[in-house]
Amino acid sequence: MRWDGISEFVYVAEYESFTRAAKELGISTAQVSRQISALEKRLDIKLLYRTTRKVSLTEEGRVFYQHCRGVLDGLDAAEQAVSNLQSKPQGRIKLTAPVTYGEQQLLPLINDFMVQYSDIEVTAFLSNQKIDLIEGGYDLAIRIGKLNDSTMMAKKLSHRTNFVCASPAYLNKYGIPKTLNELSTHNCLLGTHNYWRFIETGEASGKERNLRVFGSVQYNSGYGLVDAALKGLGIVQLPDYYVQKHLESGQLISLLDKYREPEEGIWAIYPHNRHLSPKIRLLVDYLAERLD
Repeated sequence: MRWDGISEFVYVAEYESFTRAAKELGISTAQVSRQISALEKRLDIKLLYRTTRKVSLTEEGRVFYQHCRGVLDGLDAAEQAVSNLQSKPQGRIKLTAPVTYGEQQLLPLINDFMVQYSDIEVTAFLSNQKIDLIEGGYDLAIRIGKLNDSTMMAKKLSHRTNFVCASPAYLNKYGIPKTLNELSTHNCLLGTHNYWRFIETGEASGKERNLRVFGSVQYNSGYGLVDAALKGLGIVQLPDYYVQKHLESGQLISLLDKYREPEEGIWAIYPHNRHLSPKIRLLVDYLAERLD
């Protein structure tokens, strides 16, 4: 009796929808509603606020959810532990990742992973837009930078560093900027944003700063920006996986290093109710080992 309504409550809390929870559980919406109502009556506590447009947790509901989620995770872990003794990872993994990072770093590793685990299938959708994992039916997403998905599980895979750089030819012609203010006199090669990110020095040391920059080029292509910088068109700010080899060869020169932001995390995120899947855990661990 004490288990009645627990799964229904957890799924409604995570999907914020009775209809979506019922679909995931394979039962009717009415049954989900009855089970949760019975659970609230047994506990003598209101767990959910219900309106015609939205379902949300009460304060008591949030506390109860945290404990119930852990209980269900423990049950899943017990079942998977027994199942794993007699089976090997198999099935399809659906994931999403940023375009360039996916092409350069991620997909080659996933191909190696699939050579090793031939019973696993992968569908990857590369996009620079943040996709709703639950709505899109994704098992996993690779995200770069600060995370805002508090309802998701996350594991850090690696990190990246943004460099400001230019070609020797450009710097010989226009000079080397020593301060952030001097960027206003230079041609800055822009990506999707019209600002660059730095940290302050001096009295405001460590404070983040978004600096508006201007230039004759704005591309939504990192490769196009690298090519423009190599050809002496201006100064660019890009992640290390675009420019590292050019910095090492001397084709590009790193600038304003003391203002460089700290490295950003590269994360694997996945929904709570999928984080114990053996195939997902295996792929995430595989990527973390090779990307670190």
